[in-house]
Amino acid sequence: MMFAVGIIAVFVAMILVLIRLFSGPTLYDRVLAVNSFGVHTVLLIGLIGFLTDRPDFLDIALLYALINFVGTIAILKFFRYRAIGDKLHIKDEAET
Repeated sequence: MMFAVGIIAVFVAMILVLIRLFSGPTLYDRVLAVNSFGVHTVLLIGLIGFLTDRPDFLDIALLYALINFVGTIAILKFFRYRAIGDKLHIKDEAET
């Protein structure tokens, strides 16, 4: 019973995060909302694993958490440097 209440609470939190995602005034608010949605998804997968008595769902939740973390770092790096790789284009004074 308690896991079912936890799943409902996580669903409500996910809906609130989606509202924040679409109404966020800045880009960083939206990135934070996507990251938070990923964390709530990891919690939901873990709760479903406990509810259905399948501990292998925890492995899936950990994998999804790792993908969520790496994806958030990649998005933030892209928006800061406009590139994902190591190459950065620095303008010289001669180019301007």
